[in-house]
Amino acid sequence: MKILFIGDIFGRPGRDLVRHGLDTLVADTGADFVVANVENAAGGFGITREVGDLIAGCGVDAMTSGNHVWDKKEALAYIGAEPRMLRPANYPAGVPGRGAFVAHTDAGRPVGVVNIMGRVFMLAIDDPFAVVLKEVEALKRQTRIILVDFHAEATSEKIAMGWHLDGQVTAVVGTHTHVQTADERILPGGTAYITDVGMTGPYDSIIGTEKQAALARFRTGLPNRFEPATGDPKLHAVLITADEATGKATAIRRISLTADALFEMKRAAHAEADQ
Repeated sequence: MKILFIGDIFGRPGRDLVRHGLDTLVADTGADFVVANVENAAGGFGITREVGDLIAGCGVDAMTSGNHVWDKKEALAYIGAEPRMLRPANYPAGVPGRGAFVAHTDAGRPVGVVNIMGRVFMLAIDDPFAVVLKEVEALKRQTRIILVDFHAEATSEKIAMGWHLDGQVTAVVGTHTHVQTADERILPGGTAYITDVGMTGPYDSIIGTEKQAALARFRTGLPNRFEPATGDPKLHAVLITADEATGKATAIRRISLTADALFEMKRAAHAEADQ
């Protein structure tokens, strides 16, 4: 089985990349199942029903999130009503939504997805290392293929989670920092790992926002309004290949594509189909 995980979709530039290029990327990679982190998909901050439905309609089978998922008030109701939309499982009891579920490929094969959030330099919520084990054990009753989105700031915490779950899940992929790392590998127990998948959105930016506003915050320490950037959109993702019999990963490949590259892939695919 091949699982395509798309890094944090940021604002309209990220949505447009998915809307215009995901079908071509799925066809090119042979992906059976698609997951995307969408916590910044609505204007760069949060998620709405309209945006979530648009992304799901593009062929995304499961949507994960993180600390920004609540930035739009309507997310509270949306997360409670849409099973494909996850929030970190280690939020305290009583928070709307859920942090894990089992979806199915078009061929009917089950895939488990867990969303978890780190605590280093972030909100001090429940212990991610304890909570994720409970979620994984519950999913194992239904599937051997399990992907974990670990939404965290600290590289050390992400690497620790990879080792914590090695041999227990198919993949641990990091999100949140919006910068794709070059440390993808298969851990000894058969778990695919990468510290951060990267961002699907405007690369000519400071992790998605207009550069001048972000620079002013760093230089002065004063609050100001961040606006989503638009320049040089890129899609970042990983493609994970897994053995369905064991649930172990056999390969992980980084993907980094400009909008032009996606357009060229689509043009070439259409030209081949017309021959």
